[in-house]
Amino acid sequence: MNWLREFEAEAERRRRGEDPPWARGARLHPDVAKSVQRFQVGEAGDGANLIAKAGDGDYLAAVKLFVAEEQNHARMLAELLTAAGVRTIATHWSETVFVRLRRALGLRLELMVLLIAEVVALRYYRALRDGAGDPLVTQVAARILADEERHVPFHCHRLRIGFAGFSAPVRAAVSGAWRVLLLGVAVTVAADHGPALHRLGVGRLVFVADVLTAFEAALALIRGEEPKPKRVYVPKRARPRGLD
Repeated sequence: MNWLREFEAEAERRRRGEDPPWARGARLHPDVAKSVQRFQVGEAGDGANLIAKAGDGDYLAAVKLFVAEEQNHARMLAELLTAAGVRTIATHWSETVFVRLRRALGLRLELMVLLIAEVVALRYYRALRDGAGDPLVTQVAARILADEERHVPFHCHRLRIGFAGFSAPVRAAVSGAWRVLLLGVAVTVAADHGPALHRLGVGRLVFVADVLTAFEAALALIRGEEPKPKRVYVPKRARPRGLD
């Protein structure tokens, strides 16, 4: 996989494409709006530390385009909130913790923390796409989800290179500690965004289980294995509560 070409192709597609129709407006339940505000803050970083650690050559160029996609996510979420008549927020404690942790680490460990955020985002944006019950929200979430589905294997490819020299016992120990951190983050997000997930038709336990499944698939990619097919959760409700 030539990741630089993939990111360049996506950047060109985005340049030629049209933005979602913001003028049509959007409906967001207050619980979902608060949740989107927090994710918007998380997408809004400048990526300077990751770029500084990326070295040079094709990987650096790809990382810069990855950061640009994340910033575009923040822009679209801000536009979505505006379309729904909801303001953005400047900061949230969860993003502050993530940023400080990542900045204190080298590239490999920063990517490990970043991958946790990405697999959580996979499940969150799928829930938002499938459960919001609003055309504009669905379109924005689908666009972001499509990017995140490329971001995860991109980071996995780099981490596979980073772990290549580790012995099997060391890799097992790292994976074990990584799973513990992932579980803690998934439970925290499920608790913090629980009301929104409920409105989107996804229970907290289902959310955590699906994040863990996505993480195991990512670990399989890092090991060079074919990931096992994962169960896709389909909300039972045809539309979220509170929008009637």
